[in-house]
Amino acid sequence: MTDRPPLPPFTRETAVQKVQAAEDAWNTRDPQRVALAYSPDSQWRNRGTFVTGRAEIVECLTAKWARERECALRRDLWAFDGNRIAVRFQYECQDTDGQCWRAYGNELWEFDEHGLMTRREASINDVPIEEN
Repeated sequence: MTDRPPLPPFTRETAVQKVQAAEDAWNTRDPQRVALAYSPDSQWRNRGTFVTGRAEIVECLTAKWARERECALRRDLWAFDGNRIAVRFQYECQDTDGQCWRAYGNELWEFDEHGLMTRREASINDVPIEEN
């Protein structure tokens, strides 16, 4: 298995690097690239959706980004300990009907010894952006 640095246990510096790498990958909107950061059996909870494994992650992200345009994600490190990182984020996009949205949330991440994310728990609130 290929390592995906930085590896746990995380320091403040390496946790910030991991968060930035995840943000950069997500903003490519390339499901294959994003999925490489996860272990083959990674588990997600994304709102009310439960996903297991890279193939399902790719499927989930492909469907998500087919419904969204003009996307931008910003993540900030909230906390870290050992092989875990917590982030808060803001995500903006426009749906296929032209409605703009802002999502706020928290993500809890857990990593294996290779630096691959094995678990992602996301709690997300969507807010419509009014035209005015």
